[in-house]
Amino acid sequence: MTLRSLVLSFLATGAALYVAVLAAMYVNQRNLLYHPDRASPPLPAGMDEVWLTAEDGVRLNAWYAPPKDNGAVVLFLHGNAGNLALPAAKFQDYLQAGHGVLAIDWRGYGKSLGLPSEEGLFADGRAALAFLKKKGVGLERVVLHGESLGSGVAVMLASENRFAGIVLEAPFLSVAEAAQSHYPYLPARWLVKDRFDNLSRIAQVQAPILILHCESDRTVPVAHGRALLAAAGPKARGLFFPGGGHMESFDQGGRAATLDFIREVLGRP
Repeated sequence: MTLRSLVLSFLATGAALYVAVLAAMYVNQRNLLYHPDRASPPLPAGMDEVWLTAEDGVRLNAWYAPPKDNGAVVLFLHGNAGNLALPAAKFQDYLQAGHGVLAIDWRGYGKSLGLPSEEGLFADGRAALAFLKKKGVGLERVVLHGESLGSGVAVMLASENRFAGIVLEAPFLSVAEAAQSHYPYLPARWLVKDRFDNLSRIAQVQAPILILHCESDRTVPVAHGRALLAAAGPKARGLFFPGGGHMESFDQGGRAATLDFIREVLGRP
């Protein structure tokens, strides 16, 4: 075998492997994006378990506590891993401040039925709004809190409805851009099905926005949060913390800043 044929054979093998990796990534991308814990999360003190039904008939498990003293209701939209148990300490922060909380487990997470997808999670978010409407909670009293993947649903909902405010914790420009930062050797942004494109929607959000992001976040680079802040315009403010990693901003000062933000958007002293 000549050197030329060896080189050509090597290149052909490399190309075949590259295509195989692309195909595997494309087929399994939802397994890479969604990491649900199907265990039943323990119900925290002060909250009731409720069940919602999405517009496509999927049953969703959620926790709810009404507000006290005219507080806000925080619609909490968690990230791509675990279930409601993971961010439960944040619910207690809100409850102790007199706010209500509605926290939903995405389809396929915890006790919720179905399988996650972008359109499915959007339907889950709309089901949460329908639940609050039945409870007589006006959107002017609702503050969205979207963690990472949940920021994609929060921005979508806020582009369609006017809320009191929206908190985005470790948000991304889009899942496509986040994937590209993790797989720079692949055309990842062109392969992503569930895009959750925050950048294209955030300018349509009318409510005040608070962006929280840690500088050392290796899952969603802080550059995403800074770019969203710029795209959102004057209605948004950003706090970027030098310590902490992904979704650790509450422990870096984000907890107090968020409670102050809610008091401000509600017009409370």
